[in-house]
Amino acid sequence: MKFTWQDSEDIGIELFEKFPKIDPLTLRFTDLHQKVTELDDFEDNPTASNEGLLEAIQMAWHEEFQDANN
Repeated sequence: MKFTWQDSEDIGIELFEKFPKIDPLTLRFTDLHQKVTELDDFEDNPTASNEGLLEAIQMAWHEEFQDANN
């Protein structure tokens, strides 16, 4: 499955699976952006992101992180 910026839930799950020990709330958006664009299944324009999209991805990842650590 190929991801675009609109696939925040799927990207969040993928990031959690790849980086299960990282609390996504500790990342700067620049670092989050880099992690997203480096995913093997990410196929979107790297410059098409914005703060709202990154926040949605961060929250989806955080939900997975919280579920695993409770």
